[in-house]
Amino acid sequence: MTPTAQPLTRPLAQPLAQPLHGRVALITGANTGIGLVTARELCRQGAQVFIACRSNPLGQTALQSIRSAVPDAKLDLLPLDLGNLDSVRACAAAFLAHGLPLHLLVNNAGLAGARGLTASGFELAFGTNHIGHFVLTQLLLERIKQSAPARIVTVASRAHFRAPAHAGGFDWAAARQTTQTRTAIDEYSISKLANVLFSAELARRLQGSGVTTYSLHPGVVASDVWRAVPGPLRWLMKQGMINTEQGALTTLYCATSPDCALDTGLYYDKCKAKAPSAVAQDKALAAELWRQSEAWVG
Repeated sequence: MTPTAQPLTRPLAQPLAQPLHGRVALITGANTGIGLVTARELCRQGAQVFIACRSNPLGQTALQSIRSAVPDAKLDLLPLDLGNLDSVRACAAAFLAHGLPLHLLVNNAGLAGARGLTASGFELAFGTNHIGHFVLTQLLLERIKQSAPARIVTVASRAHFRAPAHAGGFDWAAARQTTQTRTAIDEYSISKLANVLFSAELARRLQGSGVTTYSLHPGVVASDVWRAVPGPLRWLMKQGMINTEQGALTTLYCATSPDCALDTGLYYDKCKAKAPSAVAQDKALAAELWRQSEAWVG
């Protein structure tokens, strides 16, 4: 966020000097998993943090958890259902009403393995993971630009490498239809491809603004992103996964490290920039995804 912010190479057990004092962050899905760890560590570095999540009880539990680890944490809770664009707009309006700058937006929330449609009529993974974050980012973008230097970090996945090939890169009609596959993994992969394309296109549109963007693979993390997968299968899947403390490291690197402060539009894995898939590097496809997304959300 600033050249003085210190990168985190591991979750912290003791307070640091607070290089993010006076900085404001908003994190989606920060009531559990890597979002919760990210929020806690940003608070530890002195940032004022807003956690935006769907469940108020889980959100309140997250606030208590963070405050138990960081007693002087500056924290607020915002309601947000990424699948409901009315909720997304209300969340953005609620944040803007505070009259604060926004130096860091972390598009962290995600859903995998669930089937259906969002309340706003998009395939469930695509609507939650891409469309909801697309709209939230757009609504907060002027405030973010006014707060520069600022960063927008989008948690994607290496699953974008296995997104099914379609003519032109996307089956646009499928984005407005219920989930077609039984496991919903193909749809999840497509939504993560959209995350990487969106972050890269956003970087091009923000060139020279002082706002930098990042997409990343957090690792295969045993988090609540898999909550829709049936219990026995979910248990088996999680046996080979990393924990949420490890999973938050690359998010925290992109959010705070001076080493990437002047980089933008790149994709990261294990705290290093990495080439995304060939499709994710398609500038024409990224621009078309942006146009389609704008048209869909009006």
